[in-house]
This record gives sequence, structure tokens and C-alpha cells, in this order.
Amino acid sequence: MNIGELLQVMVERGASDLHLRVPSPPVLRIDGDLRPLEELPGVTPQYAKEALEHLTTESQRERFYSELELDLAYSIAGLARFRVNVFFQRGTISLAIRHVSLKVPTIEEFGLPPVCKKLALKTKGLVLVTGPTGSGKSTTLAAMINHLNKSDTRNVITIEDPIEFVYHNDKCIIAQRDFGDDFKSFSVALRHTLRQDPDVILVGEMRDLDTISTAITAAETGHLVLSTVHTVSAPQTIDRVVDVFPAYQQEQIRFQLSLVLEGVLSQLLLPRAGGRGRVAAFEIMVATDAIRNLIRDGRTDQVPTYLQTGRQYGMQTMDQALQDLVRSGTVTTEEALIRSTKPDELRRLRV
Repeated sequence: MNIGELLQVMVERGASDLHLRVPSPPVLRIDGDLRPLEELPGVTPQYAKEALEHLTTESQRERFYSELELDLAYSIAGLARFRVNVFFQRGTISLAIRHVSLKVPTIEEFGLPPVCKKLALKTKGLVLVTGPTGSGKSTTLAAMINHLNKSDTRNVITIEDPIEFVYHNDKCIIAQRDFGDDFKSFSVALRHTLRQDPDVILVGEMRDLDTISTAITAAETGHLVLSTVHTVSAPQTIDRVVDVFPAYQQEQIRFQLSLVLEGVLSQLLLPRAGGRGRVAAFEIMVATDAIRNLIRDGRTDQVPTYLQTGRQYGMQTMDQALQDLVRSGTVTTEEALIRSTKPDELRRLRV
């Protein structure tokens, strides 16, 4: 079975990821579980090399053999797009392939909280989507951009590694820039983007000090900046952004962040009860005056209390989100307990 046929199987079986790693057989991730395709032979070094050659251009392969790492996007017309990561392990080529739908999801289809519509239509500021790898951060951002595209006239520029969802102009005009092909550095691309008359800037990931600093500056100067951070809660996100900077700058960054941050969505994906796919759970922080004061004063340990009592602003803690999913029967108590910081409260919901 060649790589094209494997990708077809991946889509047909509803897998989110495909792993090719010598000497194991191909492995699919379906509803969060790894499932080896035992009926297929183990991946050989030659097969992995042929898969790489099928999915990449010559320039991409040159970059891979030079840097020993490669991220790229790959499309099969009429089927799907894929985000591909290629790496070496024990001297052999390995591939991790993520399925990306050809259709950009709506906020309703992905089950995002209603506050996402308000955040997507902000005229300036910083909105961060956080969570572990594979939790659906890119899908959340895509749904928000999709809502904006159908609702308002803006110039949107995305800086991605690689481009995942492909947008088509509706009310917005959208330019998508791909790392490696369209730019060489996130921070440099972001600085140049400010000269391209943007209203909205999507940065695939806030990955280093220069990028974070420029993103905050962009938000300060009247742009809406959307990005992701690999953190698991709103307080941790605030601390992570501040801690990237040298100690002598951190007080100033807290002040700037308190002014520009509009919201933080932290998300997890959980298996649905009964094995019917997965569902997202969201912790939501909206930057009210009280939250801004906590950020400025470095009192992020008090943020969860304000999330818990801020339902009228669209806020909630992850534990509240998990409780709602358990009450509705969407996820099992056992699954929620694994991810809860207050398992005793969840246990009391068991029926």
C-alpha cells in the first residue's frame, strides 16, 4: 500500500493522525487511541524514503536533509489536506501526518463557546488559544477566522508553519504565508506584516521572545493578533508569556499584556461517551478590568477564582467545562476525572 493509499485509508477511517516509523506497521490515531494496522507489513527504511519523496518537493527534501526536520502541508484534491512532520529516529526517516479537513469549520460545528464570536470580531488586541499538541488549537483559530470572514471586511494575514486550513475571500481579503516558502523567520515576517496594512494577524505559534514581543507591539498598535501557546490554562499562559522576557523587562511586559490581552481559550479534546468521536472542553478567560488588574500586579494565582465566578462574561474554568460535559452525558465521569484539577467535585456528579 503506497502512501497515497494509506492517506485514503486514514481519511476513510476517521483518523486524526498517521505515524510511519521503522520497523513498526503504520499506526493510526482514531478518537485519541493509537491503532496499528496489523494487517500491513512493518515500515522499512526504503518505504519511508519513498513516502518522503512522494510528499515533498526537491527543495523541501534539501531542507530536510540539511536541518534533519521538516514541516509541510500536502493536499489530495477532493479528499483532504495533511500537515506532515518528517524527522529522523535511530537514523531512519519517520513521518507524523495530521489530517486537516478541506472545509474550514464554523464555530458551531466545532462546538466553540459563543464568546469566540465576540473575540473574533475584536478590532484590536491579543487573543491566545492554548492547549497540548493535538487538542485542536488550529481548528479553533480557523473557525474564528471563518466567522470573521463571513461577518466583517478586514485585511487578514496569516503566518503559519505550515498552512493548514485554506481560506477563500468572502468579506475579508486573506493572505496566507507559509514558513520556508514565503518567509524564513516568524519574527521577521511579523515585523514586515505590520507594513502590509493588516487588520488581523494570525501567527501560527508564539514560539520565541522576538515573535512574542512583536505580537504584543502589533496588538498595541491597533491590530487584532490571534495565536497559539503550548500551555494548559490561562494563568500558565500569562506566566509563560511574561517569563520569556528577561527579569528586568517582566514588569513592563505585565503592564503591556494587561492592556492588550483580550482573551485566552485553553482547550482539551476528550473521547465522547459511547465512542462517537471526540469533543472539546474549554477554559475561557475574558480580559475584564479585574483580570487586567491581576495580570498587571502579577497575581495570576487568583485568576481561576475570577473565571469561576465570571459566567456573565462568558468565562469558565476547565473544571466547570468538564462538569457540564459530564452532566450532559457527553463524556464519562472517568474521562473527565483524568483531566480535572478538582476530581472530588466531579465524583459527586456520578449517576
